[in-house]
Amino acid sequence: MADPSSYRPSPGQIPDSPGVYKFRDEHRRVIYVGKAKNLRQRVANYFQDLAGLHPRTRSMVTTAASVEWTVVSTEVEALQLEYTWIKEFDPRFNVKYRDDKSYPYLAVTLNEEFPRVQVMRGAKKKGVRYFGPYGHAWAIRETVDLMLRVFPVRTCSAGVFKNAARTGRPCLLGYIDKCSAPCVGRVTPEEHRELAEDFCDFMAGRTGTYIRRLEKDMTQAAEEMEYERAARLRDDAGALKRAMEKSAVVLADATDADLIAVAEDELEAALQIFHVRGGRVRGQRGWVTDKVEAVDTSGLVEHALQQLYGEERGDAVPKEVLVPALPEDTEAVSQWLAERRGSQVSLRIPQRGDKKDLMATVQRNAQQALGLHKTKRASDLTTRSRALEEIAEALGLDAAPLRIECYDISHLQGDDVVASMVVFEDGLARKSEYRRFQIKGFEGQDDVRSMHEVIGRRFKRYLQDKERTGEWEQAPSVTDPGATGPVPAPAGPAPTGPVPAPALPAASPADEIDHREDDGRPKRFAYPPQLVVVDGGQPQVAAAQRALDELGIDDIAVCGLAKRLEEVWLPDDDDPVVLPRSSEGLYLLQRVRDEAHRFAITYQRAKRAKRIRSSPLDDVAGLGETRKQALIKHFGSVKKLRQATIEEICEVPGIGRRTAESVAVALASAAPAAPAVNTATGEIMEEDDGGTS
Repeated sequence: MADPSSYRPSPGQIPDSPGVYKFRDEHRRVIYVGKAKNLRQRVANYFQDLAGLHPRTRSMVTTAASVEWTVVSTEVEALQLEYTWIKEFDPRFNVKYRDDKSYPYLAVTLNEEFPRVQVMRGAKKKGVRYFGPYGHAWAIRETVDLMLRVFPVRTCSAGVFKNAARTGRPCLLGYIDKCSAPCVGRVTPEEHRELAEDFCDFMAGRTGTYIRRLEKDMTQAAEEMEYERAARLRDDAGALKRAMEKSAVVLADATDADLIAVAEDELEAALQIFHVRGGRVRGQRGWVTDKVEAVDTSGLVEHALQQLYGEERGDAVPKEVLVPALPEDTEAVSQWLAERRGSQVSLRIPQRGDKKDLMATVQRNAQQALGLHKTKRASDLTTRSRALEEIAEALGLDAAPLRIECYDISHLQGDDVVASMVVFEDGLARKSEYRRFQIKGFEGQDDVRSMHEVIGRRFKRYLQDKERTGEWEQAPSVTDPGATGPVPAPAGPAPTGPVPAPALPAASPADEIDHREDDGRPKRFAYPPQLVVVDGGQPQVAAAQRALDELGIDDIAVCGLAKRLEEVWLPDDDDPVVLPRSSEGLYLLQRVRDEAHRFAITYQRAKRAKRIRSSPLDDVAGLGETRKQALIKHFGSVKKLRQATIEEICEVPGIGRRTAESVAVALASAAPAAPAVNTATGEIMEEDDGGTS
């Protein structure tokens, strides 16, 4: 535990301007980011008597080893920079909301020549118009099915669209008039885009225009005694009305607003957001977070606004944002929102009427979400804690292994030998820290040597990181064929105030990891585990322990889990540790081992598939994927390309004579594969693609 007075800057060093500050730990990782109107006053608050600090703030300042700051011109700039750094550094002591589920959106791909309506999840893409989020994907599909009667926009995938264009026959939706069939030229690209834009206008809340237009056309058709057309228009209007009914009217004045409510206790907080467009609830989402910093409701709201609108522009930021408590600097936050929208944004607390009533509904949803989350987490946390305690007791560890790394080797009869590393923290998978390796030290099949190589490479990098930060003052020499040597640790005490980023060390080609700037970003191999688990028995465990011993690492436990009898093996023990079949500890070890196996075999299959799909054209220097495809398309197959002359190859657009000569040489030197035989008929199958030769 660090003493904050050891890195406290003198008051004269800190400016009294607006800015953003960062606390770093002893490894130079950023652990907290904050902003301030007056840096001098705000930063000084962290260096008062520890007894007077909030417990979470006290934990942060005793974990930190230095503090830095950046001066900005305005409070709005400070707000933006704080959001950018929180996103970049992922500090452990900052509030970070996480979605309690992956919400689906209704998306219209206006960035394509023929826009497509579809369900989308995940990160938003440029040029795509989004509506929602929705609670369920089936709700989107029901809405779209009703609206396609009036707005027959394309919904098919790119493959289906291209196949229909090639054959000249539309899909089923084209035949039943739920698609305008642009694939076969029934409408022009301009007409189809107009349909897509009308679809977007209707989904954005401008519904009255289209329904009135349909009713007018229906009346006119009836007067002209075109009763079938009138009936169809009547049904179209009814479909739009049913689509509208799926979103109840909650605000009569066609309001565009987001309503945010917070439910919290001492440890956690739940957030609920209702998206109201055109007076109707068009979407809902929820977030939960651990209160890792001392923050009140206004602070939670400010963090939520940053995360909710930090990547949004234009109409994605509504005209009105209703919150339960205003941020500390309401004016700066409002100005920041207005800049992102491009026009004024009202940020306020609803006081009366329908908006206050709807806010109460959002608040009830937030309370319910927090209660449900705590119920689930309590049960899950109890089980995981028991599992970790059982593992610690069975293996004789001093404390529960909060970070477990598991390694597995995968190959196919000695080919494409790879390894995986998976990470579990507090009993949960940490997929962002999974790593995969190619075995480079030797050829062939040897799981024991492979395990020794992988463990050695992983912890060599760990020691290099420790040496670079000065934590490992007399690190052993760590060398790796083709790798750079250790990087010397920076001299002198940890800096205070603004500091320049250090130079980027040279990358090592020997491991699946690159050196990165020592600037606070999470390092790939920076955190050591308390327990290393290997998939295998006594030989694999001994190899892993030997790799650690060679590096001088003696504070990391090692065990192996053998598949046959699910026995746990320890180094230098002739007999395995047998955990009860009902043990939560054994179940956790099995999950870790199975996840490592899944990750390894997925990588091995991908490498094998890539090797099988290889072509002699891959070895031609300077021949990219586009020109390879052009050659195959022109000649029809690698076999026919091999038979072509250099002059004929030069006829392909983009292929010069030098490239043509290189292609001819590569194909001539590559022996053609044996012909494939249909085992059912005995027929010799001709080579007809560019995948193999």
